[in-house]
Amino acid sequence: QVQLVESGGGFVQAGGSLRVSCAASSITFGEYAVGWFRQAPGKEREFVAARRWSVGTTYYADSVKGRFSISRDTTINTVYLQMNSLKPEDTAVYYCAAGRPIASTIRTIAGYRYWGQGTQVTVSS
Repeated sequence: QVQLVESGGGFVQAGGSLRVSCAASSITFGEYAVGWFRQAPGKEREFVAARRWSVGTTYYADSVKGRFSISRDTTINTVYLQMNSLKPEDTAVYYCAAGRPIASTIRTIAGYRYWGQGTQVTVSS
């Protein structure tokens, strides 16, 4: 049974940094695309970032480009989302997902088969 487990969320002041992690069991991240999404209260879940490890391509939402980055530790099968220069509008539950999206779906929820339970990130002003 595939499980994705996020951790590392928390409270941070605006301008600060936070790194959230996503650990997987029963799949190897290198064989999938990994996406990060977030959902703020009262809003729809939105795309944040994604990476295709097999070809080394990375995608970011315009709102986080230059501030967020994806990385991976293959030894522990864990993916990270490093978030710098955080803003109050980054406050949300952050979800990791794994799947095999095509080009037109890599930024969409439908492109991913496996999802974590989410971790809360709160940025205070």
